[in-house]
Amino acid sequence: MKIGIVGLPFSGKSTLFNALTGSAVSTGAHSIGKAEAQHAVVKVPDQRLERLYQIYKPKKNVPATIEYLDLSGLSADENKKGGFSDQFLGQIRIVDAILLVIRCHQNENVSHPLNSIDPKRDLQLVESEFILSDLSIIENRMERLQRQMRVRKTDADVKEFHLLEKFKAHLEAEKPLRRMPMAPDEELIVRGYQFLTQKPLLVVLNIDEKDIRREADISAEFAEWNAQPATAVLPVSARIEMEIQQLPEDEAQVFREDAGIKEAAMDKLIRASYDLLGLISFFTVGDDETRAWTIRADTPAPAAAGEIHSDIEKGFIRAEVVSYDDFIQRGTMAKCRSDAVLRLEGKEYIVRDGDIINFRFAN
Repeated sequence: MKIGIVGLPFSGKSTLFNALTGSAVSTGAHSIGKAEAQHAVVKVPDQRLERLYQIYKPKKNVPATIEYLDLSGLSADENKKGGFSDQFLGQIRIVDAILLVIRCHQNENVSHPLNSIDPKRDLQLVESEFILSDLSIIENRMERLQRQMRVRKTDADVKEFHLLEKFKAHLEAEKPLRRMPMAPDEELIVRGYQFLTQKPLLVVLNIDEKDIRREADISAEFAEWNAQPATAVLPVSARIEMEIQQLPEDEAQVFREDAGIKEAAMDKLIRASYDLLGLISFFTVGDDETRAWTIRADTPAPAAAGEIHSDIEKGFIRAEVVSYDDFIQRGTMAKCRSDAVLRLEGKEYIVRDGDIINFRFAN
């Protein structure tokens, strides 16, 4: 899973990147549209996997991972008519979700590029830029389709053109595509476009340290955004979280308690990212390794097996499945089998979050 971190200049996105990944990217390094993306892969914390590792004591313990990309800065010009740079579009179109950092904090040493702190204005400004980018792609494609259909009209071209007309009207009403219901066949038609307003959006409100204990009130001010499909809004103090990241865990826990931080930013944002993308985890266990695997919810067992290896999916026979909770209650697979909570499931089985699975397959 790739998550792209974006934001207006001086919003604190590189600070948040450091807080999430333990990196040491200079927080003043990115000039608008000129810097290469910074990459970092972080382990997804999961207490269930740690418990399984303690039970099996294998050679390796392999958590799921998330890749964060700290992308070049966006324009802060409200009157900007152009779109994003090719470099930025190439970077952001490959991500699975967009993490947008919005500045809510005051800093007299670093002025806001629009000379005032207005989070809702900034959020709308960036969303409008995403909408304009998607509109540009749609209009260009519709023009090509029209020329193409004048020579030879196919049912597929007609269907795509009509769908893009719907998209265009939706965007012109200043509504992102993630708010537009789509049938599976429609999603298939436009999958390759990687529209920015169709990607799940995680908005991080970069707040002052003094506002940490007011997180609930701040979130309530963005209830309208939080209620939108594939959108979540979370307040985080990026600077404080970056400082905590540099501390030993015991000191970090004390710091969080003193500051009123109930949960580490990484844990909170990863959980929100999984929820936005509809992701779950299943586990494989044994003497060699315990491992967490990330899949989308409603994934059938053979497709889940394919995450391990394509040959397992092709030769899938059965899946031996027990839920994490059932296993922990009993402590061994033998006890799970005798209590009939270790089940054999076929190709139609939909994998659930926390399943421990052993796949049977033909070579």
